[in-house]
Amino acid sequence: MPRKQSSGKYKLKTHKATSKRFRMTGTGKVVRTKIGKGHLRRNTSKRTKYLLAETIEVNTNGLVKHIKRLAPYMRKKD
Repeated sequence: MPRKQSSGKYKLKTHKATSKRFRMTGTGKVVRTKIGKGHLRRNTSKRTKYLLAETIEVNTNGLVKHIKRLAPYMRKKD
């Protein structure tokens, strides 16, 4: 059986750590979650834990460009 013809373009690999840490909003902004959510939250106040749930927009243009290069197939949420 002959091999399937390739279209000539390469598939880019997504950097998996980047795709897990960043999301794209509906308006095209790149957002991230706050740090400090891994463990040791038992002694943290409720207000602090509530504030950890927020997402923050990545404002630096260089970082946004870098993130989009590492996760080329990251799209807006539909």
